[in-house]
Amino acid sequence: MHTRFRNGILFLVVLIALVFSGTYVYSVWYSPTVDFVLLESYQKQIDSLRKQQQILAEKKVSIKPFNPNFITDYKGYRLGMSTTELDKLYAYRKKEKWLSSAKDFQQVTGISDSLLSVVKTLFKFPDWVATPKYKSKKSVTVKSYAQKKDLNTVTAEELIKNIGVPDFIADRIIRYRDRLEGFVDDVQLRDVKGLYAVHRNKIQATYTVKKKRMNYKININTASVKELLEIPYLDFETALMIKDFVDQSEGVMQIEELRKIEGLSIEKIERIALYLQIN
Repeated sequence: MHTRFRNGILFLVVLIALVFSGTYVYSVWYSPTVDFVLLESYQKQIDSLRKQQQILAEKKVSIKPFNPNFITDYKGYRLGMSTTELDKLYAYRKKEKWLSSAKDFQQVTGISDSLLSVVKTLFKFPDWVATPKYKSKKSVTVKSYAQKKDLNTVTAEELIKNIGVPDFIADRIIRYRDRLEGFVDDVQLRDVKGLYAVHRNKIQATYTVKKKRMNYKININTASVKELLEIPYLDFETALMIKDFVDQSEGVMQIEELRKIEGLSIEKIERIALYLQIN
């Protein structure tokens, strides 16, 4: 074999060897470092997100039928109502007016026809509202004070049997009475959530407050914060505000003067007035 030819073959073999060696060295020294712990963490996060997405996809969130007179902000949001529409409803209900149909709901809130067609299928009005025959009943006969029974001793069972109050509302009345440690005035029935006027009127026609929790009223001009805290509607902060206001005013002539206290609503003043007097 010719020397030049042999040298050419040898050079080619050496070149191939160098190429393979270079490739191996590059792959060892320049390949990126793989952080398997980090990759495992990412994979767990991805798997978790996929699982949550699957749960949400499988879980069909539905709204059960409800009485639109007691719609909440959250439920209104889910139904697609605006805050303005909800505020109109709350203002209407604050006047102790009741919705009796889907048409009433639209007239009060101003929702669109398209939204009404969707939400009205979820409305569930009580029988006495939805059924005309309940509206044509005779007026309730009001008993005299002597004939009436004590509202502070009536049981839930009596309210259910004698008045026809739903059981959960009757329980709510008793729980609220217990929280107040007894009613001071019949008007406090207005504070029981879900108690319709028709049922409240029936209760007041048969029952009234006779034996009160407090046999005396607190003198607002001399009361201490501790004494004010005996009023169930007051917390420490509100009692302290009232005490400071009375001291700074050097006494008040009328309970209505408490309206000057910022953050104290008229409704709360009317309730705490049941427990106050001015000497």
